[in-house]
Amino acid sequence: MASFFRVFSLRNLLVLSLALNVSLIWRVLYEKEDSEAINRPSLDNKREAFRTDSMASEAQATQRTHLYIPSSSSSSSSSSTVDSNGRDRVINLDQKVHHQQFSTIVDEVGGVKLKIAAGVGFFMLILYWDPLLLAAVAGSTTELKAEYVSAKVFLNVVAIRQCTREPEFAKEIIRLHKIVGNAVTEDRYIVVGTGSTQLYQAVLYALSPPDAAEPLSVVSAAPYYSSYPSITDCLKSGLYKWAGDAQSFNKEGPYIELVTSPNNPDGHVRQSVVNKSGGILVHDLAYYWPQYSPIAAAADHDIMLFTVSKSTGHAGMRIGWALVKDEEVAKKMVKYVELNTIGVSKDSQLRAAKVLQVATDGCKYPTSEGSLFDFAANVMEERWKLLRAAVRQSGLFTLPEFSPGLCRFLNSSFAPRPAFAWLKCEAPIEDCEAFLRSNKILTRGGKHFGVGPQYVRISMLDRDENYDVFVQRLSTIHLRQSMQVDETVE
Repeated sequence: MASFFRVFSLRNLLVLSLALNVSLIWRVLYEKEDSEAINRPSLDNKREAFRTDSMASEAQATQRTHLYIPSSSSSSSSSSTVDSNGRDRVINLDQKVHHQQFSTIVDEVGGVKLKIAAGVGFFMLILYWDPLLLAAVAGSTTELKAEYVSAKVFLNVVAIRQCTREPEFAKEIIRLHKIVGNAVTEDRYIVVGTGSTQLYQAVLYALSPPDAAEPLSVVSAAPYYSSYPSITDCLKSGLYKWAGDAQSFNKEGPYIELVTSPNNPDGHVRQSVVNKSGGILVHDLAYYWPQYSPIAAAADHDIMLFTVSKSTGHAGMRIGWALVKDEEVAKKMVKYVELNTIGVSKDSQLRAAKVLQVATDGCKYPTSEGSLFDFAANVMEERWKLLRAAVRQSGLFTLPEFSPGLCRFLNSSFAPRPAFAWLKCEAPIEDCEAFLRSNKILTRGGKHFGVGPQYVRISMLDRDENYDVFVQRLSTIHLRQSMQVDETVE
């Protein structure tokens, strides 16, 4: 029993000693932290500093009238008269109205002003996430200048730190177009969407009058992109509707004509075909890149659609952009994207920015294989040679012929090598899609493109092993058919 008490007492002494030591250490740390807090700026001080810097920045902004864009809604939806104690200040907590107010960072890149916006909710967390970003927005550590405007948003911002990240994507879009020379970027607004499909829907929304007596007609010359009819009519909107082939369109009144150039599916360079007043043109230039077509001049249209998937091959990013000349159209397009998907994936934009940067840098400093476009152009050239040889050997099919043109980017003259082959089955074959399917070649038939079943569209962008099997099988179809006929006769 005496041994038990001796052990028990020793254990109690150890526990007591440990508790005293922990208490002493805790007190030292607490006093140190308390003393540091006296000298450390509080969150309120940071906020006050931010407000002071912002007010100074705004005061300077009133002198930079060439950067400020007045709006009739900004005065009513922002703060009103404020006395010295702030008692009369209007605190606007209407989330819907706040979502239409933006801090726009205006940066000049090669003489082109980029307008990239961050939502008001971003600033609620700015002090927590990145003090350096606070300084950047206030204009103290970077050349970016913050201006408050209303609804001046042309690159969607949906996440924290967006105002420092999104400009990278816009800059790389400008850089790539400038070095390739396929589109005019000056005096254009950049609208980003989840692929060109969403941008197309945003264009229809932006161009359709909300109070029209009937839906706006949407047309495109056949053969047209097979998804145009289904995308246009999928929502059964009362604003617009698919009206078919532009070449036979004769309805009076306003309309939208879609001009895809180079065209999907046949690869030809396209112009507007409807000769009427009141029409609005939308140019889908997804394939106007030097691996597919000679870049004769920079496209200069009111609305031009592009996508990462066709320019660099990164279809999985699901991101595209529009170059829009009219401010109001751009605003409405952004509004549609906001309503449809609450903006565009930040992750996709950052990845796409890096991809475009690598593509542009590769043009300026090419490797032994050349730039991305040099490499892709060589691959497409070889694939079209193999396909034309297979078609000649088979004797059952024909392909479009293209005239050579001078490419200002590649400094060479060549015929277009489209991303799709527009294959025609000659008589007596009536249904080309079904005929090729019977030969284990899956394609998309001409009826989807507004033409007859004797045509099919074939992708030229599959893996090498699949493409090699395809051209080999296509070249031998007539031989196997002859063998089957001979066996039947015997």
